[in-house]
Amino acid sequence: MKKSLLTFLLGAMALTACSGNTTAEPTGNVAWGRCTDLVGADGKAAAPAPGVECGKIQVPLDHAKPGGEKIDLALIRIKATGDRLGSLVFNFGGPGASGVNTMAQAAQAFGNLGRRYDLVSFDPRGVERSSGVKCGGEVGTLLAAGTEADGDRLSKEFAQACEQDSGKVLPYVGTVNAAKDLDLLRTALGDRQLNYLGFSYGTHLGAVYATHFPKNVGRFVLDGAFDPTVTFADRAVIQAGGFDRAFEAFAKDCVAQSCELGADPAAVEKTVETLLDGLKAKPLKVGDRELTYGLAQLAVITPLYAKATWPLLEQAAAAAIKGEGAALLSLADYYTGRKADGTYSTDMTAMQAINCADNTERPTVAETAQINDRVKKIFPILAADGSGGVCAHWPVPGDDAAKRIDATGSGPIVVIGGKGDPATPYQWAPTLTEQLKTGVLVTYEGEGHGAYLSGNGCVMSTVDAYVLEGKVPRQNTTCAA
Repeated sequence: MKKSLLTFLLGAMALTACSGNTTAEPTGNVAWGRCTDLVGADGKAAAPAPGVECGKIQVPLDHAKPGGEKIDLALIRIKATGDRLGSLVFNFGGPGASGVNTMAQAAQAFGNLGRRYDLVSFDPRGVERSSGVKCGGEVGTLLAAGTEADGDRLSKEFAQACEQDSGKVLPYVGTVNAAKDLDLLRTALGDRQLNYLGFSYGTHLGAVYATHFPKNVGRFVLDGAFDPTVTFADRAVIQAGGFDRAFEAFAKDCVAQSCELGADPAAVEKTVETLLDGLKAKPLKVGDRELTYGLAQLAVITPLYAKATWPLLEQAAAAAIKGEGAALLSLADYYTGRKADGTYSTDMTAMQAINCADNTERPTVAETAQINDRVKKIFPILAADGSGGVCAHWPVPGDDAAKRIDATGSGPIVVIGGKGDPATPYQWAPTLTEQLKTGVLVTYEGEGHGAYLSGNGCVMSTVDAYVLEGKVPRQNTTCAA
């Protein structure tokens, strides 16, 4: 649950690590051309805007065998409109989000940075065009399962389908390999250092890159910081607390504006919990589909990612109470990457594959149930009774290498944490800053997942001054909401 603020805001509009690695010198050899397969926030094919170009580079499937089999890494670029400083590479989170699709939608949002930089993003390995992890048709069934008693069976079937369809790439989709891809991308772009803006999971990827290639770190910003050292259990509990705080803030705001869901925040939460509980026994028909408990859970948490989208939650929940589930189902479809034709992007499949690759943890059904009990006490809306962990059945072992963070020797890395961030709660920002050794903490006291695109002038000016002018913010800079 680490989607970036940008990817959700765009979607919502449519809805209303060691330093000894050797590196090549930059060559600037990407063949750029017209984009032909972009997908918009509504899940439909989209035409590229003027000035948007696509390309690809080849990277080793196994970085331990650089001369062996190669896979394509899909790229997108929006050329600088002014006096060019170099490239600025983006990762928008997930793990599993398509940087190609998101950047195509984001040109205006990053216009100020785009004056001096080519804005570049990519589909990381295992994502969409870059050997995206596919798992048959199992992902839709698994996501809709919610609290079904056979959740563990579905998780097992999902993992087996992933092995059948994408077994070749599953051992190699972890974040350390993605970081090594990033350095090959840097050289292909012709940049001596990597300038980088990572959101959510992108902060993890950036931190791992800085750990392995500290001397190649340019102007780095990690927004919506994630601490990779936390266990699956602690991650679930900490995020439950983050979403609980976000829901409470939503409920208070809703009540202040004559909320349809209740007269006070406690009543609002009770109304939503009652709605979800009812879907356990009787899913809501929406055309030839069903709004299940599991999908409704995702639909409810999705608008909590950004304050600007809170009204969508009130409207969609109120409609579902009246028997109209289309709006909630659309929110769930956005989160899960369901396309207009009923197929799915690799958002959720890649997320599972990367998470399992980056951990040796393999929680059993019993351990997952214990985690769920802890979550239920904090934020029942996130509870997932009866659901087994996918990693318990994953066909390849995980690796804890991506948990080691130490960027000693790099330039300053700006780390941004938001006090009201539900998906990457604030406590992860100071810990990631400390692990990096070269981190500079910036605190945003407002709501939402990710700070730069919240519209907060202080955050944006702080980041812009660093990225455009090299002005490093003071340690523990605070931006009020």
